[in-house]
This record gives sequence, structure tokens and C-alpha cells, in this order.
Amino acid sequence: MSEAAQAEYVAPVDAPEVIADLDYDAYRKIQYDPERARWNEDGILFRLHAFHPGWLYKQTVAINEVVDGAQTPMVFSTDDFLYYPDLASRVPEHVQLPGVAGLRLNTPLNRADKFDELIAFVGASYFRALSRGSSYGLSARGLAINTGLGREEEFPRFTEFWLERPSVGQEDITMYAALDSPSCTGAYRFVIRPGAETIIDVTAKLHFRRDVEQLGVAALTSMFLFDEKNSNVFDDYRPQVHDSSALMLVRTDGDVLWRPLNNPPRLASTYLNEPNLRSFGLIQRDRDFNDYQDAGAEYQDRPSVLIEPVGDWGDGTVRLVEIPSDLEGNDNIVSFWVPSEKPRAGDSREYAYRLRWGALGTDRDGDHAWIVNTLAGKGGTSGVSETTSSLRKFVIDFDGGLMGGLPPDAQMEPVVTASRGKIRHVALSKIKDTTMWRLVIDVDGESERVVELVAHVAGFGRKLTETWIYQWLRE
Repeated sequence: MSEAAQAEYVAPVDAPEVIADLDYDAYRKIQYDPERARWNEDGILFRLHAFHPGWLYKQTVAINEVVDGAQTPMVFSTDDFLYYPDLASRVPEHVQLPGVAGLRLNTPLNRADKFDELIAFVGASYFRALSRGSSYGLSARGLAINTGLGREEEFPRFTEFWLERPSVGQEDITMYAALDSPSCTGAYRFVIRPGAETIIDVTAKLHFRRDVEQLGVAALTSMFLFDEKNSNVFDDYRPQVHDSSALMLVRTDGDVLWRPLNNPPRLASTYLNEPNLRSFGLIQRDRDFNDYQDAGAEYQDRPSVLIEPVGDWGDGTVRLVEIPSDLEGNDNIVSFWVPSEKPRAGDSREYAYRLRWGALGTDRDGDHAWIVNTLAGKGGTSGVSETTSSLRKFVIDFDGGLMGGLPPDAQMEPVVTASRGKIRHVALSKIKDTTMWRLVIDVDGESERVVELVAHVAGFGRKLTETWIYQWLRE
């Protein structure tokens, strides 16, 4: 890959069309034939399917099988796919494809007698995975370059894959990928272990053709349209619509930082510099159907993803980018880690990390109470129409932990700070007949356009809750 980085970048070209003028509706009528899945043999726990080229996926990738260190190209033809009427009449028979759009691996994830989808790689360097009982939601990316900088973003793409043929009974699978872009080449190794939590161990070796203003390592892409704190903007019967509810960071001492996601009025960024970082990721915390009331999308089943850095990544910052959106089909949330030292032409970098996919961030067994709700509305006395326009009320509900069993008169202290504006009122009280405590904050934004808020509850010489972090963007 270092030799490739020294060569001039060659932009990918569109593959020859096997089916002319393939649009969205027609593309949906193409399915890989499961009977022709690679490794469709007794005792092998993985099946490989390919994605058909065409529609948005005009640039193809190559797939290779590796056995005892020797590689063999996988060749796909129109015989490997099912084309549903009326599309079948437009497809030539027995024609070798110029490549495929990507690949999918299936495994007995939920039932021993059924091969479910496990992970899919298709488009640029995007991939997404499932854990037991989950449904597709957010995506990971091999690399993000110059995301959210107010200029054209660069999208590196995986150009070729190598998969080690799994042996009978093998419960994990190893694959490799080549990455290419105008600024960077890379070699990736993925070790994938499906389960109640699907674990993906990633090693990325990167070589740079040119200087990069902002490198985004371990990038995640998700969707946040609305929840209880901004549902008034949308006339929708559902109380929440999102693939992820918050960015979560876990420090090495177990302390949790919880940053609820927003659908902002303008492009927004949050930078979190945490030298004692254990993990970070995008979390879907509410796990009940009633939280979303969407029988089709089933947002309660969308996976959370936590990234655990392996080894010393050096100094850096976790960045969260939030993009205004009025459609739930738009992925408007991106998070990634940015190294403090910018890559320069000729540099090489290596990053190793673990991706955990599953129903994460919902453990109430620790000492710290966890954040179950973030609500917002007009500041001042609730129900009073006349209030200062610059005053905003934020309500944070904490549940569980040591403080969950304390009586209503327990002596605890809310610790609240604002980067700008003024905090006008803070109140902490226990919600009757529950283990929940409610923290209410009234903030006067004054003339400021951005106010950063941080809050937790302390008592008895210790911190009692997760740390709530919020960015209030004023229009």
C-alpha cells in the first residue's frame, strides 16, 4: 500500500452496464440467489452474497477467496442473481458481471436453522452490521476525510476484498480490504464475531499521498430527526424518530459522558477532547416499542455501536457533526476521532480498534445514575405563555445508581455550568413512586448563538450520575 500511495491517484470509472437505465424501483427487484451463496456447505457458518452493480453502484469492487494464503478471484454472473418480473426480460443470461457493488455475509445469528444477514459492505467505505435481535440502522465507515469543514468532503472507497475461507464450525471470519482515495491508500483487516454483541476487530494501515486537513478515524454515520425535546417541529404521530439518540464517551475510570443528539437549525459541531478515553460511539438507549410507535421501522431494535481504541492513538478529539434534516431517510449525524497531528504527504499511520454492535449503553447496574430523558421547552414557569424569548428550560431525568434508592430529602448538589449566557434556575427533585430524579435548568442565552451546557449530580463526596453535555444552538 505504501507503493500505491506514491503512485498518482486513478479515479474509478463506471463499470459497463449489464442492465441499462437501472433505477431505484428496478434495483429493488434484484436479489442474490441464496442457493448460489459462496461457502453454501454443511458445517460452514458463513455464506457470502454479492450486491448487483447498477443504479447508485456503478463503480464495482473485486472479491477474492483466500485459502492457505493463496487467493482466487470470485467471479459472479447474471446466473447468481434472481431478477423479478418484469426485470427478468431485460437481463442477458450467463453473462459475467464486470464486478459487484459489494458483499454481504450471512450467518445463523438469531436461529440455528436460518442464515440471517450479519454485515454488508457496499458504497465508498461504508459498512453496517447486526447483532442478535437487531435491525439495520447506523453505518460505520473505514475512513472520513474533511467531513463537515465547509468544503467538498472526500469519500475513500474500498476497492477490493479478500476473505479467508472459514473452516467447518469456525465462529469468526477474517477479511481484508484495500482502500483508495485522492489523499490516502489503506489496508484494512476485519475479524468479525457474530453474537448477542457482534464484535469487529479492525486494523487500518494508512499511507498518505497528500496533506489531509482533517482525518476521521472510526467514523460512524447515523440519523436523528426528532425526539421529545424537538418533536414540536414535526407534525408526526410518532414520539421519536432516530437511529441513534446520543453520543456516549466512557472514560477509563468508568465515568460516562452523554451528549444527546440534535437536529440543529444549521450545521453544528461538538468537539470532545478526552485523554482518558476508553470508548465512544452512537447509542440508541430507548428499547421499547412505545418509545417510537413505528411498527415498520422498529427503531427500538436499531443497534448501538461503541468503539474501543486499541493501543496508543496519541492526542486527539472526538468530533460530532450534526446536519439539519427534514427527512428520516437522511443520514445527518457523523462522529469520528480526529488526531491532533494532521497527516502529511508521505506519512503512514496505523490504528487498531474494536467495534461493538448491540443494545449497548443500557446497563443500569453501576453506581452512577444514567440519563433516561432530555426534555426542552420555553423557560420560566411552565404553562405561562409570556416568557423571556432568550430563556430555555432543560429537563434531565436520571434513573438508577446509588441515588435511585435515596429519599426525596437526600442532600445532593446539581453541578451545572454554561459556556455562555446565564443559568437562572436549577432544581433537583425525586419523581414520586419511582427511582428517578429530575434536574431542571433554566438558561438565559442572552445574545449568544451557541451555549454549551454540562451537568451532573454530586453528593456524599462523590459523583452520582452520568455527565450530561448539550449544545443549544439558537436561531
